[in-house]
Amino acid sequence: MQLRDWLFGLFGRRARTEEGGIRGRGPATHVVVLDGTRSSLEPGCETNAGITFKLLNEVSARTNLTVYYEAGIQWRDWSGTWDVITGKGINRQIKRAYGVIASRYRPGDKIILVGYSRGAYAVRSLAGVIDGIGLLKPEHATVRGVRQAYRHYRNGDTRPVAARFRELYCHDDVKIEAVAVWDTVKALGVRLPILWRWTPTQHGFHNHALGAHVLNGFHALALDERRMAYAPVMWQRPDDWLGHMEQVWFRGNHADIGGQVGEHPQARPLANIPLVWMLDRLSDCGVPLPDGWRVRFAQDVDAPSIGHWRGWSKVFLARRKRVVGRCASERLHETIAPAALAGVELHDQASS
Repeated sequence: MQLRDWLFGLFGRRARTEEGGIRGRGPATHVVVLDGTRSSLEPGCETNAGITFKLLNEVSARTNLTVYYEAGIQWRDWSGTWDVITGKGINRQIKRAYGVIASRYRPGDKIILVGYSRGAYAVRSLAGVIDGIGLLKPEHATVRGVRQAYRHYRNGDTRPVAARFRELYCHDDVKIEAVAVWDTVKALGVRLPILWRWTPTQHGFHNHALGAHVLNGFHALALDERRMAYAPVMWQRPDDWLGHMEQVWFRGNHADIGGQVGEHPQARPLANIPLVWMLDRLSDCGVPLPDGWRVRFAQDVDAPSIGHWRGWSKVFLARRKRVVGRCASERLHETIAPAALAGVELHDQASS
């Protein structure tokens, strides 16, 4: 039985995943992509995260690059409604991705974590697992080993037994080259009014901050989003953190920034702006991309937005302007016109 089969079988129902690349000689780059709710690689359902996976998969066979993709929670029928509303399964998703990385990583390799929306929250929490308890060596990346590592992380374990676990079973020091995310929202899925207040609260232990082992953090944010259910989970730069962080605001709402355009292809040129920005950052971190990739993605800041009053969006009545400028790492993308700031709230730090 292959590793991914028992990982998926023992850590919940079989997920919708894709993998690419074969490890060659020398240092490799391992990319994990976790997508948002109701996103997949099916034509018309790809988000910016899915497009990133497909681009990397094109070059993976010849660049010593491995890529792993997991789709977000799917709504196929009414039996899956509660999973979509609550975001059920994020812990299993993180454990699966952790097991994949642990089975592939060797000292000297690079790790890149990419996510959108709820998947962004998941990869940030995955980075927290690696930062908090370490990354298992391949020979210890068993179901039992992954569960033990996650248990120590979940408990916030500072006891000697956790330190001993790290010493015996984990690599000495693992760096995460980059955490690259589009518009992070909390672990819950589609937070419908009233109903989201009844959803489980078992995700409070997750550490989605940038830890000492993360070298770069890139966060694309939706300037025009108003729905409070989609409030972004921002990074706050720790005083002792030595890495590089960028949190950049773009025109558009949550789906625009993540490229979840679905049946509204007219919004794709707007969604391509944060996509190209992120791909540029990943390229700067040494992630290989296909030749001429940029010409595939026409960009237009004046392209129509998907908006946040379509379909189910109408039921999200609790709304407010997004607050910009709480952290020094934030900035507006150069495509944003000054007039766009009339619709946002500037934090004292940004307006001073």
